[in-house]
Amino acid sequence: MSRSLVMPVELGRHRAPSRVLFGPHETNLGRKRAISDRHAAYYERRARGGAGVIVTEIASVHPSDWPYERAPLAAECAEGWARVAQSCHPHGSLVLAGLGHAGLQGSSAFSQAPLWAPSRFPDPASREMPMEVEEREIEALVAGFGDAAALGVRSGLDGVEVNAGQHSLLRQFHSGLTNHRTDRYGEDGLLLTEEVLRAVRERIGDALLGLRLSCDELAPWAGVTPEIAAEQATRLAPLVDYLVVVRGSVFSASATRPDGHTEPGFNVELCRQVRPHGTPTVLQGSIVDPDRAQRALDDGVADLVEMTRAQIADPDLVRKVRAGVPERVRPCVLCNQACMVRDNRNPVISSVVEPGSGHEHVDLPPPGTDPAPKRVLVVGGGPAGMEAARILAERGHAVELAERQQRLGGAARLAAMLPGRHRFTDAIRWWEGELDRLGIAVRLGAEVDQAHLWSAQAEGIEVVLTTGSVPGPRNYDIRPGTTVLDAADALLRIDDLPAGPVLVLDPIGDAVGVGLAELLAERGRTTSLVTQDQVAGTKLAITGDLADANARLQRVGVHRELRSLLREVGDGRAVLEDCWTAERRTVECAVMIHCGHRLPEESLYRQGMPRAGDCVAPRTVLEAVLEGRRTAVRVGSMPVITEAGPPAPARSGP
Repeated sequence: MSRSLVMPVELGRHRAPSRVLFGPHETNLGRKRAISDRHAAYYERRARGGAGVIVTEIASVHPSDWPYERAPLAAECAEGWARVAQSCHPHGSLVLAGLGHAGLQGSSAFSQAPLWAPSRFPDPASREMPMEVEEREIEALVAGFGDAAALGVRSGLDGVEVNAGQHSLLRQFHSGLTNHRTDRYGEDGLLLTEEVLRAVRERIGDALLGLRLSCDELAPWAGVTPEIAAEQATRLAPLVDYLVVVRGSVFSASATRPDGHTEPGFNVELCRQVRPHGTPTVLQGSIVDPDRAQRALDDGVADLVEMTRAQIADPDLVRKVRAGVPERVRPCVLCNQACMVRDNRNPVISSVVEPGSGHEHVDLPPPGTDPAPKRVLVVGGGPAGMEAARILAERGHAVELAERQQRLGGAARLAAMLPGRHRFTDAIRWWEGELDRLGIAVRLGAEVDQAHLWSAQAEGIEVVLTTGSVPGPRNYDIRPGTTVLDAADALLRIDDLPAGPVLVLDPIGDAVGVGLAELLAERGRTTSLVTQDQVAGTKLAITGDLADANARLQRVGVHRELRSLLREVGDGRAVLEDCWTAERRTVECAVMIHCGHRLPEESLYRQGMPRAGDCVAPRTVLEAVLEGRRTAVRVGSMPVITEAGPPAPARSGP
């Protein structure tokens, strides 16, 4: 049997149509605690795109576990699992229920009941002290896994995957970090997992049984190490049909799904070391590129590859590789901005490059349904403009894209210059390839003014503005003697900034300010980061990078001016004010870089003109792509409006 990524693979008594697994992850698509119709549409889209194995969002096997508001509860998932199976099976995918219990890594906020844990060890994140489970809770847990597995198979699923990975009570029993018991479950940390797997097998028969196993807790002083995990995998492998090798512990939550600061494929050597003989093994670890996945199979590292974020970014990944056009796979940029959804906003899962992910239930008019082909001029070549042009061309319209710079990409190309954000370049390269494939006329270095717009509209050409943004207001005094730059200008001049200390003002707390400070310090510049918050980069908590980002800043020597407001800059210094005490102090500053909010570029805008992205309201790539797509669909379906005379005066820009 071929080990090609897109060829079938045998798992137990089942056959998956490809070696690509779509792993369990939080989606916030649930209706209360049940798997919903939106889940079914979400998973069906990946099945249609060629996923070999799909593991649904992990469902709690016992009511004591309620880790986040919309976390599925297995007892309430039967109807939803059945809909998922019915939706995915026509495409050949194997569908499994993810089953688990988060233990001390959960929350009592929803259940108003104590957390379960092997021992009285507080979660480092929530600081909540759990209860130590006794024999009756352990018996209920084992029974819960068995009942949930049986329910999943009765609902039409092909089997289940038991979670003993990063966020799991089973892993907490495996580890000396969290298991301090003196009974048999303390003497033998794998005993509970063995009992769970045997109970599940007894209830599901020949249905598929997988195990997600944390094989490196990155805490060698007491946690599971790769050497220990190799022994654990060898012992547990005979009880399952496949094994997924992952890493992470209560002290390394970001290590399971890191962002672009961590090189993809970080678990390759771990998987090679742990892989048990004779049991199909799945490689996990930011594998988002088909060629990297294929190399892992060719090298014998694994039998299947988990490509979850890759298939959020492009549900058709397998289908495109199978068709021989891997270059058309929309790249995942590993930014975690839209696919990490466990935060206080409760967002629905999506992707910054594919905002349709998570919204598969929304029916857009298909190509070929627009009233008539049009000529369309898209002004601006950032993500919004490129996506608008792409969608319009796919819908049969003749599109021209005008960009004033000599390269496409806009703000995304600048973002790609920051540490850990280089994969945005891959996304830009993908858009460029799509524009070329679709025959879109791209004009670079093209300045468009109001006369051009009036002339185009007089000829019946629709105009879409995606002109981006301009620097926003400054709420501090600027005096001579210090160079003051916007973040975008600073990035373009990064190798040619005036000598002397650099101060980065970051009132937003996202990746821009932190990334610029890190980049400058890495280049040997004396750098300070000013924020009104108590930690640098507060918004990075959403992407899981907050702790790691602050550690990086400290390692490269960035001085963090926390709880501080900038009041004045000039004469080679900056005046800062403490947010709490209003006490003022002075720091040296030859260059000040402003990383605050920007404002829409409106010099070409007239009321009612179609526009998208930052020229509506500056935000992230996700909103730019989404609005570019929506605007393209709206423009394509509208009748052509021809101007009868010169345009009304433009709105003044900021």
